[in-house]
Amino acid sequence: MTNYFYTAKSADGKNETGTMPAENEHALAQELKNKGLVLIRAVIEDKRKKTLLDFLTPSPKISLSDKLMLTRNLQIMVATGLPLVKSFTLLADQAKSRALRKALMEIKDEIGKGESLAKSLGKYPEIFSEIFRNMIAVGEASGTLENVLQILSLQIEKEHQLKSKIQKALMYPAILVTVMLVVGAIVMTVFVPGLKSLFAGLNVELPLYTKIIIGIGDFMIQYWYFVFLFIFLLIPIVIKALKTKKGKWIKDTILINLPFFSPLVKKSNSASLIRSLSSLISAGVSLVESLEVTSRTVSNVYFEKALNEAAEKVKKGEELFSALTPHKDIFPFGAIETIEVGEETGETSTILKKLADFYEEEVMDAMDNLSVMIEPLLIVILGIAVGIFAFAVMSPLYSVLSTIH
Repeated sequence: MTNYFYTAKSADGKNETGTMPAENEHALAQELKNKGLVLIRAVIEDKRKKTLLDFLTPSPKISLSDKLMLTRNLQIMVATGLPLVKSFTLLADQAKSRALRKALMEIKDEIGKGESLAKSLGKYPEIFSEIFRNMIAVGEASGTLENVLQILSLQIEKEHQLKSKIQKALMYPAILVTVMLVVGAIVMTVFVPGLKSLFAGLNVELPLYTKIIIGIGDFMIQYWYFVFLFIFLLIPIVIKALKTKKGKWIKDTILINLPFFSPLVKKSNSASLIRSLSSLISAGVSLVESLEVTSRTVSNVYFEKALNEAAEKVKKGEELFSALTPHKDIFPFGAIETIEVGEETGETSTILKKLADFYEEEVMDAMDNLSVMIEPLLIVILGIAVGIFAFAVMSPLYSVLSTIH
């Protein structure tokens, strides 16, 4: 048994926290459900203090490509009838990450002692998500572990493709912004002091914008250590603040209402949650449980709320499309209607999979368009900044030259 610190939501919408022993997060969620609570978040009690300072001592991250390779190889090994203990020995030998290798060896030892694969994976929630563990549990119970691993491989592959596309689309703008900031800092600390001496020698009254630029340059030269300290302190504080309940709500509210970005946010979140629902239902997980598990994995609070409320309505016999209809505004156009068609034809899992494919393609196309739009916008901003600086320099010089006859 593992002690979990949990946050759950009661029927009247209030949040409750506490600690409870359970074999894994799935068992914890089931126990809380029996008490009329819906699990929102669970942290192993031993790791709770560590998470408060995770920006100073971050947990080792396992890349999606490593998870994809692991899942694919495990599927092949299961298909060939290789015992799980031997499979995890081979997987550990292939692992590039030291943290993943250590985890796989420990999982192998647990399986060797007679523990189930799902429970063994449950001891590493930072590596194997709740969706992954739930689907493995269903696969073990139903004897369809090979099929479940195939579904998981597809899901991780799609997630990896989507994230890679987003990262590539934002890479050039990020580099350009970084270069702009570095060049700006060099101009302020190297060239501005020389201009200050020049203007002092000319004995001319400087315009306000020129004084502001010189003042910024003086501040950066005299208090450069404060600037660096502020940046290095601000970044982890902002990251930590965005992980709080209030911070997430503010961030998600801005993103879901931001012009141009709003459709992208809706489609990317919809693609992720629909893909997860499709995978869970295909593996044999009940619709209610699929909704509850997916609600704990989505990154946007509005979609989390929609799935939690839908799960409660489905429990009472309502259909999925009807349960999601009150939240129609956060889903892309046509999503709810397509889900309704899937339920009417009895092909919910298949329809969800096709819908996820469609929105993933939409997000990839949107990211290409976003990259195309951001690049010239940043160039325009850079041009404006250069123009302001040039005007601030030339304006006093022009005033001096105009007095010379």
